[in-house]
Amino acid sequence: MAIQRETEATNTMLILASRTNTNSNIRIKSESLFQLKCEIEIEHAGRIYLLRITQSNKLLLTA
Repeated sequence: MAIQRETEATNTMLILASRTNTNSNIRIKSESLFQLKCEIEIEHAGRIYLLRITQSNKLLLTA
């Protein structure tokens, strides 16, 4: 299930990236990443990070 969510998020990023011009940042809606969950794992440079939505509706990234 996590792989499916990761694949869907990756597909969403690729679609959004293709719609933007090369001089702008890629914008991804948090709803697309979280998909009704409050936290997601992000793997970067061999480490796992946890990105979560706090009770005050802010994003918190921890290693």
